Amino acid sequence: MEFLNFLETGLLDFSAWQIVLTVFISVQITLSGVSLFLHREQTHRGIKLHPAIQHFYRFWMWFTTGMLTKDWVAIHRKHHAHCETEDDPHSPQIHGIKKVLFHGVTLYTEERKNQETLDKYGKGTPDDWIERNIYTKFHFLGIFLLAAVDIALFGIIGAAVFAIQIIWIPFFAAGVINGVGHYFGYRNYRTDDSSRNISRFAFFIMGEELHNNHHAFPSSSKFAHKKGEYDLGWYVIKGLNKLGLCEIKKVVPELHIDETQVEFSNETVKAILTHKFNVMQLYIKDVINPNLNSEFESPDKAVKKDIKKYTQQLSLDPQFVKSKWKNKLQANFEANHTMQSLMVYKAELQAIWDNNSMSMEEMIEAFKAWCHKAETSGNKMLQDFAASLKQYKLNPYIS
Repeated sequence: MEFLNFLETGLLDFSAWQIVLTVFISVQITLSGVSLFLHREQTHRGIKLHPAIQHFYRFWMWFTTGMLTKDWVAIHRKHHAHCETEDDPHSPQIHGIKKVLFHGVTLYTEERKNQETLDKYGKGTPDDWIERNIYTKFHFLGIFLLAAVDIALFGIIGAAVFAIQIIWIPFFAAGVINGVGHYFGYRNYRTDDSSRNISRFAFFIMGEELHNNHHAFPSSSKFAHKKGEYDLGWYVIKGLNKLGLCEIKKVVPELHIDETQVEFSNETVKAILTHKFNVMQLYIKDVINPNLNSEFESPDKAVKKDIKKYTQQLSLDPQFVKSKWKNKLQANFEANHTMQSLMVYKAELQAIWDNNSMSMEEMIEAFKAWCHKAETSGNKMLQDFAASLKQYKLNPYIS
């Protein structure tokens, strides 16, 4: 009888709501381990966690997911190195959204068997006695222990608790973030991939929903960049930092406009290069969009809709633009003389920061020449944009 009671209630004898709350807290801890430890610290070195926090997350990830630090880090670094190509371990543009969303864990498992990936991209991850002799050697022991603990604490319902804990990370981390984050959503930056911000705030995935922001500045430990965006993981980092448990190492310096600057300098160029995606977004927003609207006087609803689609298209890498819209919108707008000129200016500006062979002095002169040409163009929006480029500077992050 006692055994039957134990199976029904477990050691804790929790109510349904207490069990739901416990499960939610446990999966949030796991997601914080993915976001803070595996992603922001181990992969991109944006933060440095206290050794006690590091060891807790290493154990927790092994215990609740069976994932090893080196495997996860190597696969994610390879994703950044070969994003949206055949070598990308989990691109929905290559494998299809359904495959990544519902079978992302399968793609992860296949790639973790690739020793070349682990050797090349997994460097710098923990390689101590406990990693080699417990976590790696007994790879899936953790999740068997988790199942036993869940049943002991909650009774037979613990089997359902275990199932939720096991499914949560593969679906949200491997499926939603890697899949939806490269397929649906909005873009702040014209990165050379299809990354998107899924939403401005999703409290249950620790800021990882701001995926386009992350791809624009991979090493930054702060994912929220725009007004209205909220990165829950960043708030946890700030809290740990205040407690002396986390060092913030890399955050994107804020772009600042200094109206007293009238000439290009090394700092100006550094600001433009750091925020080149922002610069191009501003060019589309402040130059191309208003020129389009003025060229088509009193545009009707349909034309306004096409203008909006066209400017959105310009913010996406051409390989991810549907050919139907690409051909139609280019035919509508790029035949316009003003637009032809502005697109040339856009290409010339991008060519400056894409030229890796230029010295800083050569780049300064190239930006000066571009701005001089723009300022003598007679196009007011282009002139204003060129003038603002000279005023860029970086505000360093202060913890």
